[in-house]
Amino acid sequence: MAEFHHLTALELRNVLATGEASSTDVVTHFLDRIETRNRDLGAFVTVTADQALAEARKADAIFAKRSGAGVSRKSAAGLPPLHGVPVAFKDLTDVAGVPTTHGSAALDHKPAPEDGALATLLRSAGAISLGKTQVPEFGLTAYSENRIASPSRNPYALSRSSGGSSGGSAAAVAAGMVPFAPGSDGGGSIRIPASACGLIGLKPGRGLVPTGESASDPARLIVAGPLAHTAADAALMLDVLAGNSDAGYLAAVGAEPPRLRIGLSLDSPWSSEFPFKPEQEALDALNQGIKVLTDAGHDVLDAEVRYDNRYASAFTTAWTAGLAAARIAPRREALLTPLTRTFRRRAQQRSTAKVSEAVGFLRQFARDTITQYGQFDLILTPTLAQPPRPIGWFTGAHDTTNGWPAPDWGGDVDDDYRKQCEFAPWSSMVNVCGLPAISVPIYWTGGSEGEGLPMGIQLIGGMGSEELLLQVAAQLYG
Repeated sequence: MAEFHHLTALELRNVLATGEASSTDVVTHFLDRIETRNRDLGAFVTVTADQALAEARKADAIFAKRSGAGVSRKSAAGLPPLHGVPVAFKDLTDVAGVPTTHGSAALDHKPAPEDGALATLLRSAGAISLGKTQVPEFGLTAYSENRIASPSRNPYALSRSSGGSSGGSAAAVAAGMVPFAPGSDGGGSIRIPASACGLIGLKPGRGLVPTGESASDPARLIVAGPLAHTAADAALMLDVLAGNSDAGYLAAVGAEPPRLRIGLSLDSPWSSEFPFKPEQEALDALNQGIKVLTDAGHDVLDAEVRYDNRYASAFTTAWTAGLAAARIAPRREALLTPLTRTFRRRAQQRSTAKVSEAVGFLRQFARDTITQYGQFDLILTPTLAQPPRPIGWFTGAHDTTNGWPAPDWGGDVDDDYRKQCEFAPWSSMVNVCGLPAISVPIYWTGGSEGEGLPMGIQLIGGMGSEELLLQVAAQLYG
């Protein structure tokens, strides 16, 4: 048998379900991986080794009891779908008994009294949490750097970011510290780190997985979804997140998708506010995606999408609205990062009517955009307009490997935000529309898989198209 971290999540699940390996052995292996790799990567901010091993021993006892009662060792019957499989949760998700920092030095880091919705779903399905992963403060940014722990680094280049906001989770999966992981996505926070770390990242459509990570999300932007090495692994997790008892996505993922009309677009709703030009690596990834899709029998056609130029202001208003009500003691406001502190102040200065106006505009924007997308089966874009950025590039902070956070953390907040919007100009409008989308690793800047930095393409589907997106991802990447 291959080493556990070389198995897909599905393979690992099957190994555990048939008794070929114990959960204790598997969890111990991945904890050792974390011990070895996390010092350099900063993917985990909290490792719950004792809790994980206790849960693994309990899982093994359950397996032994069922096996002793005559349950076939060739069948997973009677066991939950992720029995004994290790995962990790980004540090916006409550896990009972573990502090949730939200990536902020301005909050007290008290142990959560109970599991949040996302942790409840996965742990009820038998998954074992190994700890909490690095996030930007309150999950706001496209990079996972904050003032409480080392930044999450890219496993393919330690000087580069793993993206955000699910950056720590993506780095952990890419580096073999967990087989797969859930992320949450309110403006690209699954797809951005998936592309940066060479993973499949699926943002489900609105309402499929009711496990967002924000208490105040007036535009209903946030949804949870999988970060995985394969489409089958993503389907396995999505079945759990969506409450499928019949493993519908996993059963369907291997089917050949029909011939599709795919609309190719480089148009972005951010262009009017922040004009940008995709870097050559993004275009190379897109061209590779077009070739692979065409070779698979699909028709890739140019699509001109027109976006309302009021989008940037409305999205920013809705995206940051929750900061106004965040419970932060006045004496601790200074501990916020400059971007969070500035956006919080601006949010507090806006009237409720202004937020309602922005949300109303975004609803109309969604209707108009969905109508345009509806001319095609899927819409194709690059996932990112640039390769993974250096640590500190967005904020202007100097990356000192052993001294983060650097004393010069800060810089121009509006320049930071502009850079993020130019880095990921094709993601947030999908959240506004409530549509499913998937990032598929398709290109490496070094010429072949594992060489250089990974780049992904994004496929956007209509409501309810998660199964189709997973099928196409499997066709493209496996």
